[in-house]
Amino acid sequence: MGLRRIKSILEKIPIYIATSDDRMNPHVIAVACVKVIDNKTFLITDNYMKTTRKNIMSNGKIEILVYDKEWKGYRINGKAKYYDSGKWLKYVKGMKENKGHPAKGAILVTILKIKKLS
Repeated sequence: MGLRRIKSILEKIPIYIATSDDRMNPHVIAVACVKVIDNKTFLITDNYMKTTRKNIMSNGKIEILVYDKEWKGYRINGKAKYYDSGKWLKYVKGMKENKGHPAKGAILVTILKIKKLS
């Protein structure tokens, strides 16, 4: 299953992302500025992240949980890479959803597995 089926959920409803540090201490946040790039990758904007950014730069492991309004959900396991310069940062800075926000970085997530939860 690719991202095309869940694109509208990812781009319109806040999602929850989990990362961990090297000691496996979990950290979960909600984010709203997401853009699907293709069937295997999507971008998350870093507007106000601290611990999440540090965790991604340390090990790149990420898990995303998303549900639509009918409580149909998906768990996405992936590999994340953080960009604080270059084309991906420029891309998120240009997103209308980020207007008025700092858009400090871009997190490119490559999907490893998607599991339907409902």
